Amino acid sequence: MSVALRDVHKSYGRTTALDGLELEVAEGEFFCLLGPSGAGKTTTLKIAAGLERPDRGTVEIGGRDMRDVEPYDRGVAMCFESYALYPHRSVYDNLASPLRSPRHRLPAAKARDRVGEIAGLLGIGGLLDRPVGQLSNGQRQRVALGRVLVRPARAFLLDEPLSHLDARLRRQMRAELKAIGAVRRTTTLYVTHDSVEALALGDRIGVVRDGRIVQTGTREDIWYRPYDTEVARAFGRPRINLLPGTVCEDGAFRSADGAARLPLPVRVPAGTGVLLGVRPRDVSLTGDGHRLAGSVYVTEVLGRSVEVTVRIGASHLSLVTSRDEAAGLRPDDPVRPAVRPENLLLFEADRAGRPGRRIGKNA
Repeated sequence: MSVALRDVHKSYGRTTALDGLELEVAEGEFFCLLGPSGAGKTTTLKIAAGLERPDRGTVEIGGRDMRDVEPYDRGVAMCFESYALYPHRSVYDNLASPLRSPRHRLPAAKARDRVGEIAGLLGIGGLLDRPVGQLSNGQRQRVALGRVLVRPARAFLLDEPLSHLDARLRRQMRAELKAIGAVRRTTTLYVTHDSVEALALGDRIGVVRDGRIVQTGTREDIWYRPYDTEVARAFGRPRINLLPGTVCEDGAFRSADGAARLPLPVRVPAGTGVLLGVRPRDVSLTGDGHRLAGSVYVTEVLGRSVEVTVRIGASHLSLVTSRDEAAGLRPDDPVRPAVRPENLLLFEADRAGRPGRRIGKNA
């Protein structure tokens, strides 16, 4: 069942939450909506669920206009970031509560099996008899997610369901979430502020900013063809390098202080002010590419790899390399990092606080 929001506007007093938002999630798709706090993500879910009414625009579920359809008739199940659990009841009672409603009632034995299956998948099978009020935040969040997954639904609306889990468990749940049969078979709109989560989970990703979708696409679209500098900054850790400069007469990029010069993958009029985007994992200390002269500014160990920040004139260029290649590097050591021109991204220069849009077609 598809879920679509068309030209949706929503304001709370003088605060605009959604400003003509356009969004379509295909049947069976796992769609991640990514954006910072205040971008309009939760409002989008609430309007899709019928918990909020848009000031203007339409919501369609399965091709049907939901204008006069109450939340309980929409066939969606929503997981709130704030848990929305019964703290005085047991984990089992919280998980089983949707299966006791007139619309989704199951015989006691089948309900027990269904609760046990979902609890096992979420790693809370040993907590079924414990009152929710005695659980940690991470355990409560898994119960809240389980209460959504346990019931039949035509679409899941998930509001940052992993945000309160510790890093190890969050990685584990990311790996398992899409493998859960109920999620795999059901249209899912998943809200997150974590770009790693969006890249790992989403069949497609929508980037929301100031109540509007600024870009929608696959992870490859978002990574290799970001709409603007803000989208490029949102994806990738360490963050993308953005070097200010201009385009020379021969079509090459020249940094603002002249210390870096690189051939460009696209043609741009000479004299154009630009930002050159270089992802840290596309820079190498030993590989092939166009070499730049610089010196080590700082190194930071990232587990099995090392982030090396290189000073090139007045600019800094971060790269990620192996611990073996970075061994022995000290501040001010001379290095010649290699950049492959075909991996470069080019953007308009940021103006008056507005992100610069991507220039040209980058593979």
